[in-house]
Amino acid sequence: MQITRHVTHFRSFKLSLLTIFALFLITNFTSLGTRVFAPSAAATLRTTTENFIPTDIPTSGDAGIDQMIFRAGKEYGVDPRLIHAVVFQESRYKTDAESHAGAQGLMQMMPATAARFAVEGKTGTEQNVYAGTKLLRWLLKRFDGNVELALAGYNAGEGSVDKYDGIPPFPETQNYVRKITANYGKTYHPILDPADANIHFQLTQ
Repeated sequence: MQITRHVTHFRSFKLSLLTIFALFLITNFTSLGTRVFAPSAAATLRTTTENFIPTDIPTSGDAGIDQMIFRAGKEYGVDPRLIHAVVFQESRYKTDAESHAGAQGLMQMMPATAARFAVEGKTGTEQNVYAGTKLLRWLLKRFDGNVELALAGYNAGEGSVDKYDGIPPFPETQNYVRKITANYGKTYHPILDPADANIHFQLTQ
């Protein structure tokens, strides 16, 4: 009788442990637990996706500027790496840069050119980046993807490139083209629809 009583107590104790363990599992791994932790995980994933920029794309040191350049490149089918090379040469990433000739902003847009390539719904620095990228796209298309001629047109005007049938013989322009081409590392930029360009330039996750 005494042995039976001990066995009964042992079984009750064992059953209690199993019950506690089962409740632990239910609490942590059912939908209740998922609802507690899922939102923060989803928010982290969403933030990472929205701010994604390939690691080989240069950085200005300012996340906001980097995002502007990246998004403008994606929208217009222009490699953000080329945009960075232009911005670095033009303004060294200074949003308030202004040349003696009156060119303004990150991409040093002359007021008349900025108005010509203005992008609806954009203002300030974002307008400057988008308009400059739109101009780059136009020049690349006009010169059949020739990066050097497009850059010469950006610096000296497309008319000068036509006049000299190539890079104009201006020391400033020639130095400008040489430096940016060296930083970018390419002399040809394919003219693609934005969706295809995003794949070609590996701008998506």
